[in-house]
Amino acid sequence: MKVLVTGGAGYIGSVCVEQLCEQGHEVVVFDNLSEGHRAAVDPRAAFLRGDLTVPGEIRLAMEASRPDAVMHFAAKALVGESMQNPSKYFRNNVSGGIHLLDAMVAAGTPRIVFSSTCATFGQPDRVPIDETVPQNPINPYGESKLMFERILGWYETIHGITHVALRYFNAAGASARFGEDHRVETHLIPNILRVALGTRASVDLYGTDYETPDGTCIRDYIHILDLAQAHLLALTAPRSARYNLGTGHGNSLREVVDTCRRITGHPIPIREMPRRPGDPARLVAASERIRAELGWNPRFGDLESIVRSAWDWHVKHPEGYGD
Repeated sequence: MKVLVTGGAGYIGSVCVEQLCEQGHEVVVFDNLSEGHRAAVDPRAAFLRGDLTVPGEIRLAMEASRPDAVMHFAAKALVGESMQNPSKYFRNNVSGGIHLLDAMVAAGTPRIVFSSTCATFGQPDRVPIDETVPQNPINPYGESKLMFERILGWYETIHGITHVALRYFNAAGASARFGEDHRVETHLIPNILRVALGTRASVDLYGTDYETPDGTCIRDYIHILDLAQAHLLALTAPRSARYNLGTGHGNSLREVVDTCRRITGHPIPIREMPRRPGDPARLVAASERIRAELGWNPRFGDLESIVRSAWDWHVKHPEGYGD
């Protein structure tokens, strides 16, 4: 297939582009490089620099490439920032997404795989979280993603665009070539590894008094390569669908730190910080639907494999992509 990947220079997008190329697909990356890195684009893919918030730029890219499908990763994704600047999140994640869909309609592209999030569920009323759990976002980031999921339904009804929305939990790890290098890093594992690399003094654990075995939050970490596999399978989904992606079991923040200590050999000091408002004690996915319907079979279900792959990448790229 010919696939246009928005946000293909970002963390998750770059690994998915790599895996698309490995499978022989023709790939065009569309990215404004505000969050991504030019060096993170697989050299086998074509690159077009452009911005989804400028309708003419994505329309020209779609007309020039005429893809069979789109993978849509481009978005603003910092929960805290969304609470301070909701306009930025609705303009980028909703308005930008509409520009993309309109360009798809104009180009006759019939399929999209959308990078959604577990943040659409807010404070879930049960765990593990399957697709029937009510979606009640508690921040503009989650709301923007849920809004776009709903918009996708209308574009299918009116324009016939097939869509698969994949709701991630905690993406982590790296491939041999591409890893995690955010300009503003909020994710736990790369921040822990920066301590081991000597670029941070300690790592903060927010909340140590939760009703969990060790008092810290429990999160479902999924290897980036397993996430990429789900996207490739979604390209061939026979009908529109929404799927939750996770391992089905969680690890506490202290367990993540301890695993990083074992793998890096570094003591990794921690600072115990107060809880952050809105952080649920447990977020764990139930992913039986995508396993049953698309045959998704994660290969890296253990935390050690995830951390080891991330550490290997960070050791080789101590300054990230260097831009």
